[in-house]
Amino acid sequence: CILVISAVILGPGFFMTSCYKEKFSTDSKDSLSFSLDTLTFDTVLTEISTVTRYFKVYNRYDLSLRIDQIKLTGLNAGFFRLNVDGFTGDIIQDVEIMPGDSIYVFAEALIDPDQPVSISPFILEAEASFTTNGNVQEVKLIAWGQNANYIPGPDQPNRISLLTCDLGEETWDDPRPYVLYGTLLIDSCTLVLPPGTRLYVHGGIANNQLGIYNEGLIYTFPKGKLSVQGTASEPVIIRDDRIEPDHLGEWAGIRLGPESGPHTFSHMELSSAIAGITADSATTVIMDHSKLSYTGGPGFYARHAKATISNSLFYENGGQAVALTYGGDYELTYCTLASFGNDAEALLMTDFYCSDPLCSEGAQLFQFTGRIDNSILIGSSTDEVWMVDAGTPEMGLLDVMMHNNMVVVDDLLDEDNYPGFFETICMDCFEYKFSDTLFVDLFKDDYHLDTMSVAEMKGRPLPGFTDDLEGHTRDLLLPDLGCYEFQE
Repeated sequence: CILVISAVILGPGFFMTSCYKEKFSTDSKDSLSFSLDTLTFDTVLTEISTVTRYFKVYNRYDLSLRIDQIKLTGLNAGFFRLNVDGFTGDIIQDVEIMPGDSIYVFAEALIDPDQPVSISPFILEAEASFTTNGNVQEVKLIAWGQNANYIPGPDQPNRISLLTCDLGEETWDDPRPYVLYGTLLIDSCTLVLPPGTRLYVHGGIANNQLGIYNEGLIYTFPKGKLSVQGTASEPVIIRDDRIEPDHLGEWAGIRLGPESGPHTFSHMELSSAIAGITADSATTVIMDHSKLSYTGGPGFYARHAKATISNSLFYENGGQAVALTYGGDYELTYCTLASFGNDAEALLMTDFYCSDPLCSEGAQLFQFTGRIDNSILIGSSTDEVWMVDAGTPEMGLLDVMMHNNMVVVDDLLDEDNYPGFFETICMDCFEYKFSDTLFVDLFKDDYHLDTMSVAEMKGRPLPGFTDDLEGHTRDLLLPDLGCYEFQE
């Protein structure tokens, strides 16, 4: 209470007193306003550094606001500290803002970039949480935790990056890893990832001028290309930026836009995307000696595209290991598609497109050409190879020829489907039985062939294919099926 004592000329000894009591809003709709919604610590890390940034909190109302609690939340909250009008601590309580007034909130990030990623991740995120009259509001805090090449740079708040180089090439050959924070659009440029490149992608949900979508997206426009140039000893690693191994779908994946390419992926290990690689219509893809794993959806999904894939391994995919749809031209050679633990097929092939799930407007038909050789197409379902021909047999749109593959099929052989599958489509193929010995250890994701594997010496010689996924020489007369040649 404020006591005001005034001498008034009304007469000697006469005083007037009044008491002013500050009034606070109790309406949860009376929320705080902030000078920003995301505070970024835009510093390039070279050594242990303490960086301080600030933002303002406003009271836009005619009554005072009392902030019941201010605290840091989130997995990386321990890397940050707050100072609110001189008060510090893990929890700051009962902060008052007068009508039309504001306060400063200082946030400090303490970072040691030389710590391992398991202790200090690439991207450090936390929230400054404000509780006012039961209403919780947050300001996001973002800092970089490692010495790396951040895309976009730490001084650029926009999380949509455009890579363009006048139809030339840009090579990411820095020995430090690259960290994509947001969305990378490639146009009129070929992005080259040489041997040993490590590209970590930060996922999440984006809400920006492109709409609401899963973040961590690499997208190519018609004149954009990707050239992944790993080797057996130095593969290119593309995965999420979390250190925990073997988890599904954290970032959106690589989407090769319509009419783009040709794209090449050699000796690449891609994991933890929602959909590994999506190839849109009229896109050309060449992939060899690569692994695509732990995707929330398909490992490789193509629609009316052209793809040549060899000596590659697909496993722990939430959808199909490989989905080839809406027609196109495809070749799979010496590949292992291990589709365990889900209801989707290892390999899906279709020649049509419907604009809605019920295909109420009819199917659009496309020519489909598929050649599958010396591959292992198995999983935990009764059918791991599935084909759908929306045309008539006379049209001949679904043109599939398969030789010397290990497959799992059941309903596919029904009278209404493909009863002559093993006679006219999959020649010299072998049915995998769940009691068969095949891999070294399925439960440890070791898809090398066991000593007694039923896939040994089941292939046919194919010109131009002389090695396996790891660079071991293939047997010239009786090669093994799948991405690995058995090693004594």
